[in-house]
This record gives sequence, structure tokens and C-alpha cells, in this order.
Amino acid sequence: MRTLLITGPGGNGRTTVAAATALAAARAGARVLLLGTDRTDTLGTVLGTPVTAAPAEVLPGLTARRVDAGENFRADLAALQDRAASALDLLGASRLDPEEFGPLPGAEELAVLRALRDAALPDVYDLLVVDLPPAERALALFALPEDLRRGMRRLLPPERQAARALRPVLGRLAGVPMPADWLYGTAARWDTELAAVEAVLADRDTAVRLVAEPGPAGADAVRTAGLGLALRGLRTDVLVAGRVLPESVDDSWLAGPAAQQRKTLDEWRQTYDVHSVAHLGRDPRGPDDLTALAVPGVPRVPRAPGVEAGPATAGWPVTDRLADEGVLVWHIPLPGARREELDLIRHGDALAVTAGPFRRTVPLPSVLRRCTVDGAALREEELRIRFRPDPRLWPRTP
Repeated sequence: MRTLLITGPGGNGRTTVAAATALAAARAGARVLLLGTDRTDTLGTVLGTPVTAAPAEVLPGLTARRVDAGENFRADLAALQDRAASALDLLGASRLDPEEFGPLPGAEELAVLRALRDAALPDVYDLLVVDLPPAERALALFALPEDLRRGMRRLLPPERQAARALRPVLGRLAGVPMPADWLYGTAARWDTELAAVEAVLADRDTAVRLVAEPGPAGADAVRTAGLGLALRGLRTDVLVAGRVLPESVDDSWLAGPAAQQRKTLDEWRQTYDVHSVAHLGRDPRGPDDLTALAVPGVPRVPRAPGVEAGPATAGWPVTDRLADEGVLVWHIPLPGARREELDLIRHGDALAVTAGPFRRTVPLPSVLRRCTVDGAALREEELRIRFRPDPRLWPRTP
């Protein structure tokens, strides 16, 4: 199944484009699931049909549903108390009533990730269109699975489970109960669920579609969003420029904004596949208006015969320059990056890369783990990091 993640600066029509894209695919014969992530029913407003947490066919071939963070949080709280019943009894703590609480900070993001994983797993639909939060929140959402998995592995390393037989003895010596099996089991289950979300994001049939209104503010937002997506290794298929004014406008007041839009569009075309969506003169509402937008389709990613869908190949290659310069070079594409916004810190076998407001810690390729960092440079929108073999670790040649 193809997955299209749609985001962009807030208030630039991402929900409208998501609904129009899903509708166009459904009318082309695809089985489409449209997933909304806003707290309010913005999708229902655009479609002209209410969208709830229960999947429902809102138009022929188009099923829509909305993420309910509150319901997910209450279910998780009840399940957690069931698993921790012995610990709660030991502490003399009373159980919490899930109906008393609303979602805690972070529960909404986890609910979206779980909905994305669940929607992508069954072979029921041909296309999943996700109306994500605005770009800033969406990029933080993309980083969450990887960061949470790394944190859990540090706090509860799987190898500690090998000492399971010693926990009762250690507990008696320390006088406090040791972490129980349910804690490791919960961590393992969460790790599996987060890994499934990472697999969806990394799949070659997953793409991100940016939506922005051309202009100075939109240009800055697209540059920042594109940088964050590149750092996460996510593929952008199309940049949808929304609310584009006609080429020729009679109104002198609109001539300035129209010229500004044309300038931004020319700049975007140097980096992205840009598709312009005309301004209808009103907020689109209902199937007829969504069809009039004429949004781009969702082409399937070309694949060689017999090749199954799976994680896309990493776009961060390592080139061998040992013979000429004595170094290996790691290439990290970062379109829109600025030299003064970059920072690199090595932590053992991982490298923390900071680009603008974004930061990602990535494991080094195996060949680079036996090297020391020799420098880095930003060239042609690509961060090139030089690694020199460490004589203490590198195999000697006769």
C-alpha cells in the first residue's frame, strides 16, 4: 500500500489538499483511507461530511477516520494498571479511573503514530493519505519513534534481562523490589510497535507531500521543512503551491502579491517538483470544490519486477578516497542547510547531526566506526564528512 504524508506550514491548506488528493485517488479507482490528526473535525468541514474516530465511507471508494487521542490514552492507562497491579498493591496505591483524565502531553503524538502503524498494516486499502499536523509538529512526530527506541534501549537494555534469575536475590539485598518482567515486556512491546512505525516511514512506497502558499513566509517554511525531512531521510514527492493567483491580474493591488508568488515558485522549481493549485476565490468546501483544485495524483514508486516493497535504500553514501586522499567521505544531503546552522558531535559509534532547529543521532556505517572524524564541509547542499582510518583499529596491509 502506498502512504502519502501531507504537511506544511499551518494555515496553508494542507487539510484541503489532503482531502482533494484522497478524493482524486478514489475517483481514479483506488481504495483510499484518509486519516485526520487534528483535534477538531477539519476534514469533515472540507469534505462536507462529518469524520469521526470510527472508519466510515464518506464518498464512494473513500473511507475517512480521525485519531481520537483521548480514547487511546484511556485504553493505555487501563492496560498499564493491569500489568502493574502487583507493584501498585505493594505500594498500597489505589487505581486511577481512566475516565477522570484527559490525554497527557505526548499522548496525542503517540496516538497518531499508532494510528499510522495500524492503518498501514492491513491489506485493505491501496492508498493511505494522512493529514498530518503543521510541519513543525510533523517533523517532531517523525523523530519520535527513533528517539524513544534509543532512550528505552539505554534505560532498559535487553541484555539486562539475562540477569532475570538474580533479581529476587538482588531485591532482598537491596531491600527494594527490582524491575519486574512486566516492565521489560512492556518495553519490548513498545519497541516492536515503534519499529513498525519506523518501517512505515522508511518504506519506499511512503512519501511526504509539502503544501505551502508561495511567498516569503512560505519560502522560509519550506526551506526549514525540507531540511528537517532530509535529515530524517524522508522522500518528498511534490511541493503543492496553494492559493496561486492568476498570471495576469487586473487589480493593481494584487499585482504585487502575484509577482511575489511567481518569484517564489521559480525558486522552488530549482529544488522541488512543484504543482500549482489555483486560488478559487473562496475556501474550498465539498467534493465539487475539491475536484476543481486539480491536485496532482499519487504515482506508484517504480520498482524492478520481482522486488518487494520495503525500506528505501539509504541516501547517505560513503565514497572511498583512501588511495588519493587517505579518507572516506560520508555524504549527507541537506538541501537548504546553512553552514552556520550545522554542528556535529560523535558519540562512540554514532554521530549527532544538528541542522538548523533539527537534531538527529544516527549510527555510523560499519566501515566508519574504525575511523576518526577528519573534518566536514557543506558543498552543493550536501554535508560531506571526512573520516580517516584509525591505525589502532584499521587492518594493516603488507
